[in-house]
Amino acid sequence: MSAHRSGQTFGEFRGNKIMKIMKTKSIITMTTILCLAAASQAADVQANWTKHCAACHGKDGKGQTKAGKLAGVKDQTDPAYQATLKDDKMFQSIKGGLKEGDKEKMKPFAEKLTDEEIKALIAHVRTLKK
Repeated sequence: MSAHRSGQTFGEFRGNKIMKIMKTKSIITMTTILCLAAASQAADVQANWTKHCAACHGKDGKGQTKAGKLAGVKDQTDPAYQATLKDDKMFQSIKGGLKEGDKEKMKPFAEKLTDEEIKALIAHVRTLKK
C-alpha cells in the first residue's frame, strides 16, 4: 500500500475519512432528532395549555374568560405579576392545585400532567409576558 500525505496508508486515510463522514451524519441525525423533539414538545405544551389551562387563563394568558373572571385569575402577560411568580411555586400550584381557605381556586393536575409537562407549561407562561 502506498503512504498517504501524513504517512498514513490509503486504508488508514479512507478509514479516517469514513469515520468523519459517520460522525457528521450522527451529528446531523442528533440535531434533527432534537429539533423534532423540540417541535413535538412545543406542540404538546400548546395542546396541554389549550386542554387544561385556557378555559380559565385564556388562550392568550390574560384570564379574561368567564371562568377566569369568576376565579379571579391573574393576567399572566403582565410583567409586574410575572415578576412575583417563582417557578417552584408555579410548579406546586399546577401539580397540587390552589386553594383559598376551603375553596378550590385551581384543581390539581398531578394525575393529568407529568413533571416535564408541568415544567413546559411554566416555560410557556414565561413566554406570555409582554
